[in-house]
Amino acid sequence: MNATAEGELVLAPRDYGKIGALHCGVTREGFVTVGGDVAAIGEGESVRFERHRVTVRRDGEDYRFVRDPA
Repeated sequence: MNATAEGELVLAPRDYGKIGALHCGVTREGFVTVGGDVAAIGEGESVRFERHRVTVRRDGEDYRFVRDPA
């Protein structure tokens, strides 16, 4: 786990962390979770979790979680 900035988090497969009180994780390669919502994500893709205002971008083994400012 690598917290890069407030509202931003970089995780690898089978890693979990938090952005503020919001739980984020990479359950296994290609699957991410934010606040209990789960999505599949391919190499070089992004997925948006509208309810939590979080975008996840996959770059190889790095999954970058970025939360929009309120």
